[in-house]
Amino acid sequence: MNKAELITQIADKVGVTKKQAEDMVESFVVIVTDTLRQGGEVNIAGFGAFMSKQRKGRTGVNPQNPTEKIQIPSVVVPKFKAGKGLKDALKGHRAPAAPAPAPQEPAVM
Repeated sequence: MNKAELITQIADKVGVTKKQAEDMVESFVVIVTDTLRQGGEVNIAGFGAFMSKQRKGRTGVNPQNPTEKIQIPSVVVPKFKAGKGLKDALKGHRAPAAPAPAPQEPAVM
């Protein structure tokens, strides 16, 4: 699914215009990006968490000259950690069924 398809589905599901749905998606992207840029985290219960993480610098190999070592600098990267609800949905799990009733003791006559 691409951005345009997401906007269309949001508009249909929520009952708003495509322009309003586009504004919602754009606002979400801007808010998440700004929050991560400031070192914050965005948690959506049941879905997951967006965060930024510092990846350490390391020594690598120059792909154009494999005998040459190069220094790769540290960089801040975005990260997403899926929540339990999303993981369960992808595994096909459903809400737990009601527990089975406890066995009854035989009636004494």
